[in-house]
Amino acid sequence: MNTYEHRPLIGRSRRIFLGFLCVFIGVHLWLISSCSSKPTNLRSLAPADTLVYLETNDLAAALQPIVDNKAFTDVAKSKPDFSALRGVQLAVVVTGFETKEEKLTEENSVGRVQPHFAAIADTHAWSWQARSFAENQLGEFVNNVYGGGITLDTAPKNGGTYYTWTAEDGRKAYAFVDGSLIFFGNDEGSIDRCVAVKRGQADSILKNPKLPAADPAALAQGYISTDGVAQIANIVGLAMASKTDEEEEVKSFIAGVLPQILRSSVSDVSWTGTKTDQGIEDKYLISTPADVSNVLSETLVAPERTMFSEREARNVIADVPGKVASATRYNLKDPRIAWRSVLLLAQKLAGPASGTILSQFASLLFEPYGIKDPETFLDSIGHPNSSRDIVTVKLDLEGERLLVIATQGDEYNKTLKTLTDDMKPPKQNIEDGRNIWTGSKGDLQAVFVGGAVGIGSAQDLQQSERMMKYLTNDINSSEMEQLAASKSPVTTVGTDPELPPRIASTLSDKKSDDARATSRYLSETCFTKNGIERKTVSDFGLIGSIIAQLAPED
Repeated sequence: MNTYEHRPLIGRSRRIFLGFLCVFIGVHLWLISSCSSKPTNLRSLAPADTLVYLETNDLAAALQPIVDNKAFTDVAKSKPDFSALRGVQLAVVVTGFETKEEKLTEENSVGRVQPHFAAIADTHAWSWQARSFAENQLGEFVNNVYGGGITLDTAPKNGGTYYTWTAEDGRKAYAFVDGSLIFFGNDEGSIDRCVAVKRGQADSILKNPKLPAADPAALAQGYISTDGVAQIANIVGLAMASKTDEEEEVKSFIAGVLPQILRSSVSDVSWTGTKTDQGIEDKYLISTPADVSNVLSETLVAPERTMFSEREARNVIADVPGKVASATRYNLKDPRIAWRSVLLLAQKLAGPASGTILSQFASLLFEPYGIKDPETFLDSIGHPNSSRDIVTVKLDLEGERLLVIATQGDEYNKTLKTLTDDMKPPKQNIEDGRNIWTGSKGDLQAVFVGGAVGIGSAQDLQQSERMMKYLTNDINSSEMEQLAASKSPVTTVGTDPELPPRIASTLSDKKSDDARATSRYLSETCFTKNGIERKTVSDFGLIGSIIAQLAPED
C-alpha cells in the first residue's frame, strides 16, 4: 500500500464531470512515449446501456483550436504544446447519476449530482508505460483532487492491473490498466462494465441503432441515450425547482412536471464538434417523437423574407443596447400560434391534471418582461404576413436584467392592455417621437418609438439609443449583423467575458489577474420533422465550456 503525502490543493473542483478527465488525462499523457499501433474503436469498449458518451480520436486536434483562439492568447501567459498528444484517443462513459443532499445550514440543504463515469484512454504506449502513468501521474492527480493523504492499493485482475485510491474521508477513485488502455473513474462498477465489454462478456454501445456514425472530420462527438435523457430530465427538474423563489407547492410542481415533459418530448441527443474558419461549430440534434416534431416544425417557422421584413428586423435590432450578455431574436411567422402550440403540446405531454395547472403557470415566463397576457401581446405586435420580430435581451450573465423589444403594428392600444395593470400613461402624448408608459413605482417602462416597442426597467431602457437616447449601439457589429441576417426561427448572439480567463487558468496561467478577453457565440435553432437542430459557432465550443468548469476557484 502506498500513501501520498498531503500537498496543497490547487484548483479543486467539486464538479468531477465528463470533461474533467478529457483535459487532465490528456495534459499528462505527454509523459508517455508512444509506440505505433492502429486506432482503437473506443465505442467497442463502452457498455450498450451507457447514458452519456463522449469521444475524441485525437486529443491534440480537439484542444488545439481552443488555445489558438485570440481570446485565449489575450489572457493566457503561454500556449500549451499539445504535439505529444497527437493520436491519443479518449472516451468518457456515464453509466448512472447519484444525487446526494449536502446540508448548508440547519434549515437549508442543497442537492449534489455525482455522475458514475469511466474514462477510457488508449495511450498507444507500452504496457509498463501505461502502468507507470497510472501509479504516478494519475495517482498524483487523484491526490490533488481529494486534498492529499490518499492511499493506493494495487492488485492483478482480469489480465491487467487494478488500482484503488482511497481518500482520508473515504472517497475512492479507480483505474484498470490493460496493455495500452487505461480505464479510470469514480465508480468501480462503471470500469468493470467497460472491461466486461472488452472481454466480450457484454454488448457495446455499437448495438444501439440510434448511435450516430463516427465523423472522421469531428474534433469530438457525443451522445445521450433515451435513458440518459430520462435521468438528466429528473436532474433538470430539481435544479429548476431549486432556483425559483416560489412556494413549496410550486417547486414540487416544477420538479414533477418538467421531467415528464422532457422525457415525453426528447428521444435522444447527439452532438458533433468541428473546426471551421469562423470558430468551433457545435451541432446538436435533439430527436423528438413524430407528434412533437410535427407540431414544432409546422408552427415554429420563419416567415418568407422580404425587403420590408429585413428592414423592420434591423430596426428592432437597432434598439438593442450596445453592451449586452446576449440577445435572442424570434423570427416567427405567427408568434401567437407558435406560443399556443408549444403550450398546448406541453399540456398534452404533462397529462390532464398537470396540464391544467401548467397553463396557469405559463404566463409567469413573461412576468419579468412586464407582460400579463402573453397570447394577446404576441397577437398585437408586428405586421401580419410581413414582420413580427421579437428580441429578448439579457444585459447580465445571470439573466436578472431583461428587456423585450418587438416590431409594433397598428394595435397600439391592444399591446398596452397586455402590460401590467399599474402602467401609467405619459404626461404628454408624444415626447421626441417616443411614447413612454411608466409603472407606478417607476421601475418598469414601455417605450413605443419608430415602429417598435421596448419593455423593461427604466434604467435598462436608457441604454438603448432610440428608446431613450443614452448610449449608442454599434449596429454594424458582426454579431448584430448575423442576428439580423439569420433565417432561423430562433437565433441568439452573445458574449462571455468570464470564459477565456477560466480556460486560460485551467490549461495554462493567466497573464495577470486583470487580463481580460471576451468570447463570442452565435446559435441558430430550427425545427424539422427529425427534431430540433441547433448549430452554435463560438470561440471555444462545448469542449471549451467543459474545460472552463475545471478552473481553480478564486
